[in-house]
Amino acid sequence: MIDTAQGALAALAEHGHRGFPHLLAAQARTASDLETVRHRLRDVPRDPDASIVLMGSWGRRERTSGSDDDFLVLLGGGRRDDARPAIAQLDGLLGAEEAKPGTQGIFGQQVFTGPMVDNIGLEDDSNHNLTQRMLLLLESVPVVGTEAYRTAFEHVVDGYVAGHAKDFRPPRFLLNDLIRYWRTICVDFAGKARADEHKWGLRHAKLRLNRKLLFAGGLIPVLLCHLHRRDEQRGFLVDQLQAPPADRLARAFLHYEAADAGVRTLDAYDRWIGMLDDPEIRARLTAMTRTDAADDPLFREVRRLARSFDQGLVALLFETPLSPLARRFVVF
Repeated sequence: MIDTAQGALAALAEHGHRGFPHLLAAQARTASDLETVRHRLRDVPRDPDASIVLMGSWGRRERTSGSDDDFLVLLGGGRRDDARPAIAQLDGLLGAEEAKPGTQGIFGQQVFTGPMVDNIGLEDDSNHNLTQRMLLLLESVPVVGTEAYRTAFEHVVDGYVAGHAKDFRPPRFLLNDLIRYWRTICVDFAGKARADEHKWGLRHAKLRLNRKLLFAGGLIPVLLCHLHRRDEQRGFLVDQLQAPPADRLARAFLHYEAADAGVRTLDAYDRWIGMLDDPEIRARLTAMTRTDAADDPLFREVRRLARSFDQGLVALLFETPLSPLARRFVVF
């Protein structure tokens, strides 16, 4: 068994004839850009428990030419008005105007780990709270304040496993919330499409590829907790979730000696990342409505890649020794 997910994508690439050129190039690009941003933000005044955290394609380590700068200021404890850095202090320091966070109110915020963890599953566990908590676990990387980030990250993991984990079983508290988040993404997509078909083509493609990678990249480590005693699961999850989601999946394919299926699965995703890095393709998908997509050759290719990716994930879950776990803990 591969001990860590870090580097598993490169190891799996050696089993294929073309490797994963777009994904590995995106990982290298992300690492280089992170160093640039860290240098830019190194002198921003911040509290000892504060970290500046990048998410989205930054956290998945798959930055392309059209990626946004989705970020949070992550702080320990409960809410306080004087926490630093204030969002205004970061204005102009996190990329160009066209790369600023989206308008949904998820990013570009100060977020405190106290309410993030204390409200899990309760009335105050808003869509924003759930999304920020899950994205912290599934696709985040610290820019500055690495120690504060690690403390906050472990606090969130503890919120799910402390007092809940059992020997050699997936932690159901975390598993159920992860599934809830995936279903929330799907329902939100439908709600946005009903309200406004703007960006339908790009949103649909990202749901079937980027968002599904995100979900699967969290689901697999949670299921793999069945290999560990409860006092080991916290460390295992922290280690696994710090690696890019594509590496987490690659590790699982290698562990279960399903390298051929893994190559096919991540080759489809790699080709999608190559398409997403093409400004012309991205613009076409952004402008594409549901009606336009029906007969569009570009969208047919996106759907073909999405089906290949989906089939590979199904094979991992239901055609390897993960199958009994998937049937017991995911289906029911």
